[in-house]
Amino acid sequence: MAHLSLKKIEKVYPNGFKAVHGVDLEIKDGEFMVFVGPSGCAKSTLLRMIAGLESISGGDLFIGSKRVNELAPKQRGIAMVFQNYALYPHMKVYDNLAFGLKLANTPKAEVDARVRHAAKLLEMEHLLDRYPKQLSGGQAQRVAVGRAIVKKPEVFLFDEPLSNLDAKLRASMRVRLTELHRTLRESGQAATSIYVTHDQVEAMTMGERICVLKDGRIQQVDTPTALYEHPANAFVGGFIGSPEMNINEAELVAQADGRVAVRIGGQLLPLPAAKAQRLNGRQGAVKFGLRPEHIGVQPRPQGDTLAVEGRLRFCEHMGSEVYVHFDLGDVAMSTRVPADQIADIDRRERGSLLTLHLQMERCHLFAADEGGATLLPRA
Repeated sequence: MAHLSLKKIEKVYPNGFKAVHGVDLEIKDGEFMVFVGPSGCAKSTLLRMIAGLESISGGDLFIGSKRVNELAPKQRGIAMVFQNYALYPHMKVYDNLAFGLKLANTPKAEVDARVRHAAKLLEMEHLLDRYPKQLSGGQAQRVAVGRAIVKKPEVFLFDEPLSNLDAKLRASMRVRLTELHRTLRESGQAATSIYVTHDQVEAMTMGERICVLKDGRIQQVDTPTALYEHPANAFVGGFIGSPEMNINEAELVAQADGRVAVRIGGQLLPLPAAKAQRLNGRQGAVKFGLRPEHIGVQPRPQGDTLAVEGRLRFCEHMGSEVYVHFDLGDVAMSTRVPADQIADIDRRERGSLLTLHLQMERCHLFAADEGGATLLPRA
């Protein structure tokens, strides 16, 4: 195993474009770290710099205790799984798995043992005599993963490996890769894994920790639960969670009774006392965030929700749940509710009045500026 240390890592291209801005990150031994962010945020560039496929313009990269900035990829103890599988079409699966070991002059008996061990781990022993053209997309991806496993690397790098698969197969491969990492760790063969994706569902379900990137800068690094419950800024709040958090411009105002409220969509929404106290008298423009699952069409049994009126826009039926889109004044918002709570809402006319129940204790407040830092950091 090996931990990774990225210290002030930068990437500047010959045309002067700076893609990565001073990234500092520590990845633990045996950890499954996910890089996530929108297209163009430099997550794949950062991964390729770790692999040695992109040069590092500034800063230091350590794998274990060794600085590897100038080392060739094959000297870094890494194995990379690409989006396009990159299998040799003229070789059977067995030979695809064994090829790198044979190039390294690994003894024949050890090559066979490693190949068959990887095939067993990935439940593809029956595929060893097939050619790539005889494989499904999921099977081909398993071969690509197996080719990495046989190298027994210190670090696994995955560059959006599931993006070419259909939704159902992608979901099953997520589970398979996560279980594989844990199986290898429990058997004493663990390798540190870094997984790149633009899909926040993949990130949330697979990562032990997640590094959220935007424009070549780290926005937050934390566990999936912490990112969801305590986003560091409005970008993370909006990116993590499906459907995305409702985030809208609002205003903090002090009320005559000493309470603090949020003015949004022409309505005043009183804040819980505990949140108001943490604002230290702040007033003025903010961004107000509330996740769809914290807005209901029925009051909670505890009776601690705030009832407001909105106007129905439309409903999206997702099977066991329904996304209800509505307007709060002139602000568009959405809620996610179980299908058995929807009653007759989806049969109402567009623009009809709805009573919504907001869990204000679950709301988020962010600064109104471009950075949108949270105003209610984790206590």
